[in-house]
Amino acid sequence: MTAGRQVEGRRPVLEALRSGRRVAEVRLSRTARGTDEIRRVASRNGVRVRFVPREEIDRVATTRAPQGVIALVEDFSYVSVADLLARAERDAEPALIVALDGVTDPGNLGAVARCAEAAGAHGLVLPGRRSAGVGPAAGKASAGALEHLPVARVVNLQRALHDLSSSGVWVVALDAEADHLLYDLPIAAEPLCLVVGGEGRGVSRLVRERADYRVRIPMLGSVASLNAAAAAAVALFEIRRRRSPES
Repeated sequence: MTAGRQVEGRRPVLEALRSGRRVAEVRLSRTARGTDEIRRVASRNGVRVRFVPREEIDRVATTRAPQGVIALVEDFSYVSVADLLARAERDAEPALIVALDGVTDPGNLGAVARCAEAAGAHGLVLPGRRSAGVGPAAGKASAGALEHLPVARVVNLQRALHDLSSSGVWVVALDAEADHLLYDLPIAAEPLCLVVGGEGRGVSRLVRERADYRVRIPMLGSVASLNAAAAAAVALFEIRRRRSPES
């Protein structure tokens, strides 16, 4: 296999090994700690582990803290929006999809992906332009969640939202200027796509116009807004709570 990308950090590398992705090699610093599980899973999967000087890890790493661990992994495979809907159907659940609008920082992308995977979302939708993509920094920030969460990269986000709507999925935009609160969202238990905007700008005008619902998170303190990942976490776990039989 010709490895197409690097995965960096203990947890992302471990999750890449657990995910079933093709891993060509794991490189471990001779001084790296907490790598016993990585070595066990790599050995079980028949993946070569190579011990190298810490300086080599730091030289080739693209993130600030690779923790002495790098894996060479096959290229990330994006899926289609239809694949995300099919995953929800296989799980026999109402679709829960997250779309990012103008999130250009890979750290924010990774943090949102971590929240989405933890909340049981069926996938993530990214625009092809003016958006971060899946790479080492996003993978590190996701703590390995991007090795498990399907991601669709689309040419046009508005078209993707239109297609989701045509498939019976409600489009819900998180918007700090919305009149209605997240907690009053009437369709939380139905198939929906939650759109999260970038830092500062929020969701675009076109997304606000396209959305079936615009909701905000009530802010009671002095800070005007939450960052993208924090807002996504609040919204996703509120939606998941509303879907619980015990709610």
